[in-house]
Amino acid sequence: MLNLTSFIRFHAKRTPDRTAIVYGDTRVSYAALRDRIETTAGMLAARGIGPDDIVAVLMKNSLAFIELAFATSHIGAVFLPINFRLANDEVRYIVEHAGAKLLFADTEFAKSVAGLPNTIFVDEQAQSNSTQLGLGVSPAPMHVRGSDDLFRLMYTSGTTDRPKGVIHTYSNFYWKCADHVIALGLTAEDRLLVTGPLYHVGAFDLPGMAVLWVGGMLCVHREFDPLAAIQSIERERLTGAWLAPVMTSAILSHPDRDKHDVSSIRWVIGGGERTPEPRIRAFSAYFTGGRYIDAYGLTETCSGDTLMEAGREIEKIGSVGRALAHVEIEIRDDLGRKLPPGENGEICLRGPKVTRGYWKDREKTQASFFGDFFRTGDIGYLDEEGFLYLTDRKKDLIISGGENIASSEVERVLYLLPQIREAAVIGVPDERWGERPVAVVVLNPGQSLDLEAMTRHCREHLAGFKVPKELIIRDQLPRNPSGKILKRVLRTELTSRV
Repeated sequence: MLNLTSFIRFHAKRTPDRTAIVYGDTRVSYAALRDRIETTAGMLAARGIGPDDIVAVLMKNSLAFIELAFATSHIGAVFLPINFRLANDEVRYIVEHAGAKLLFADTEFAKSVAGLPNTIFVDEQAQSNSTQLGLGVSPAPMHVRGSDDLFRLMYTSGTTDRPKGVIHTYSNFYWKCADHVIALGLTAEDRLLVTGPLYHVGAFDLPGMAVLWVGGMLCVHREFDPLAAIQSIERERLTGAWLAPVMTSAILSHPDRDKHDVSSIRWVIGGGERTPEPRIRAFSAYFTGGRYIDAYGLTETCSGDTLMEAGREIEKIGSVGRALAHVEIEIRDDLGRKLPPGENGEICLRGPKVTRGYWKDREKTQASFFGDFFRTGDIGYLDEEGFLYLTDRKKDLIISGGENIASSEVERVLYLLPQIREAAVIGVPDERWGERPVAVVVLNPGQSLDLEAMTRHCREHLAGFKVPKELIIRDQLPRNPSGKILKRVLRTELTSRV
């Protein structure tokens, strides 16, 4: 009987008073969470939502975010979380491409959803209790789903100028949960810090809702604040977390970090970049009872395909660990041939948590597979023991603060400026964010452009984190004999600047 409500009901019967979620001053038991989900599902049904309809949310972390996700599943509909940092144009594209029938948005994002139909605003009161969105509505019955039915759509920045809608089935989600329970040894005693954005697989899935699957507790923060995270670890005796590298660094460098007891932490999962040895050692010196787990995963796989194993962190420095129980990794060449250990090639994945493709895009789906192996586009190698090492990332993909930025998406917006004749966007190293986007452009004759004007234009079409932080004007861009811009040349040049 597949439905996210199934495991909430299970725990609500057996441990009704056990805390499921803490959000600010609100503590919700499993019994109360079940009732909230069923009532919110009734609200969705009353608004005409039924099986296979798509319900979108543009929201920061809240109780309502999670309750809406479960309520959507409860009536057999499909959940579509959207990055709240996106601009109006980007949100509109996703909502329209997906065919969302209803959109919930935090009131603070009114500008981001301006002009979009069927939008329901979520105020501060409703953020702590989604039943406030439909007072007086009767609970809805649960709609049973099958393993191949759609659970969620997630739009991700790839290497194209528009995000792709990743299909997640119930099979993908449940096998993901099973793999993370096995690898992390999750039990009802686990208490997870959720401070990354829930629209991201890192927060929702790594291990995210798998902790509720086993009857544990989530401590949800609306947004990341390093001191608040430290204080919650102490107060709630939290045992684990997923943190983007920039979050881990902020906690480790906070001046008040030593005023709080963080000894309850058993593990923190990182990812998004190869973790340097000094950060692993700094982590271990602060979280003395815990370990830092390097990981590798994708939106297309519900996250967390490899995890570093306890005690191997320094020995295998630079590795992101080995494949989980139901994940198979092969390194392939450009023709799809399997390569031996130690040889670089494209990282390809197979298993029940891997997506079957992209929403309404057969061409991109077909191009993303070698048989039943998903082509990640990332480059790496396996050693003799099966530990994975990343050596390059997806072409034209910048990762800044844990967020993916498709260079071509930014370039498309830059080309809307009449001053620009040619444009290339690349990522350069940044101490705080990992990488920051830089625009290198050639102007049309007689034109001028400054950083302020470019920034103002980009912010009208793009999320703030995608806007280039630097503008470099050149007479020409380096190209190969076929005319393709050589971004690696620009990247090497800009990275080596003193």
